[in-house]
Formats: sequence, structure tokens, C-alpha cells
Amino acid sequence: MATGLLVIAAAVMGSAAGASASTGGVQRLAWLQGCWEAASDERTVEEQWMAPRGDSMVGSSRTVRGDALVAYELVVISERGDRLVYQAHPSGQPSAEFVSTVIEGESIVFENPGHDFPQRIGYRRRGTELLAWIEGSDRGQSRRIEFPYTRVRCPGD
Repeated sequence: MATGLLVIAAAVMGSAAGASASTGGVQRLAWLQGCWEAASDERTVEEQWMAPRGDSMVGSSRTVRGDALVAYELVVISERGDRLVYQAHPSGQPSAEFVSTVIEGESIVFENPGHDFPQRIGYRRRGTELLAWIEGSDRGQSRRIEFPYTRVRCPGD
């Protein structure tokens, strides 16, 4: 009987440990929600992230030069097991998925080694600043593009 109780206790503890390991899911990225902007003389890139809900976050971005829209993207981050999946739907390109490889505090990296470019997408927040980047190999050359965002008020706030 004692052995039976030990087995049950171990099963319950293992189940609780598994639950706590996966607790948080996409909630771990709540720091990403809100509106972000990277502006220069050449272009303005805006990114807006909804709060985590339904085991997902939805984000959108647009890039404008002057009064012209030059690019846009819809992104869905969802839970898949103990990983997060970044599903990118960029303008004029096929959709692609990237899987989380690093989640630490207010930093995350997603990877898809089989994608043409980029193979990695990352975000790191420090206060009111957000650094987003894409990187990988592009035609045999290592390449990294950074988007240094600043928090801005969301439209309607």
C-alpha cells in the first residue's frame, strides 16, 4: 500500500511539475503588448501587439515611406506544446512559421533553419524600448536587420 501511495504521489507531483513548466505559455510575452514605432527620415515602421488571450497574441506591422505603404505583416504567436510559434504572414510573400528557442525575461528568439531569410526573429524589451531583429544567411552572406522601436501611444488611447 505504501508503494501504491508513493506511485500516486509521484504521479501527482510529476503532473503538477509539468503544469508549472508550461504555465505561462504566451502570457510570458505580455511585455510585448502595445504599440511600438521606429521612425527615420527614410521610413516609419509601426508594430502593434494585442494582449495575450486565447493562448495567442496577434500583432500587425506596417512600413511607410512618405505617404506610401511599402510593406505590412500580420503575425500570430500561439502555443504548441511547451514552445511558442511565430506565424508570419508578410505582404507579397508566403507565410512562414518560426519556433521559440530562447525565452528569457523580456527577450525571445524564434527560429526556422529551413526558411530562406530570415532564419531567426527576435525581440528584446528594455523599459520603453524594444529591439526587434531578423537575421540569418541570405545568399551565403550572414545578415542582420534591426528595428529599434520606442513605445508610443496606441491609436484611440
